[in-house]
Amino acid sequence: MPAENATGSIVTKVQDRELIIQRVFQAPRETVYDAWTNPAHLPHWWGPKGFTLTVLEIDVRPDGVWRYVMHGPDGTDYDNKITYREVERPERLVYSHGDNEDDEQFRVTVTFAEQGFATGLSMRMQFKSAAELEKVVKEYGAIEGAKQTLDRLEAQLACM
Repeated sequence: MPAENATGSIVTKVQDRELIIQRVFQAPRETVYDAWTNPAHLPHWWGPKGFTLTVLEIDVRPDGVWRYVMHGPDGTDYDNKITYREVERPERLVYSHGDNEDDEQFRVTVTFAEQGFATGLSMRMQFKSAAELEKVVKEYGAIEGAKQTLDRLEAQLACM
């Protein structure tokens, strides 16, 4: 984690075909990890501002699947499927976003670093190409959406 990433501030970086987002939360690592993996917490924060979430199923283990529907503020539903590749509680999650490995839209590695009472979170989203990443950033506002999502996570952690 970079030293300049104070609590609550977000550091983002686009590097070739990877989007990297880092943030420090004033919560223990186990609590942040639980917020990220527990279906009781996920609907309260997952997704940008104005979105809601329905968890259909979640099995946080290697080859386990998380299916959910994000409900947009305009009423549009977005079906999602995540397949967990690596699960190391409470240090790390690696998952694929897409229907199968051939259809993987991107792969995410999330690390949870203990920093005293705080937790440094790093999320690396790797796309098939720099062009695909650029499209997601420009057309879908991926960076702003990630910032809003982590703001919502911070609010959820305050309630836990």
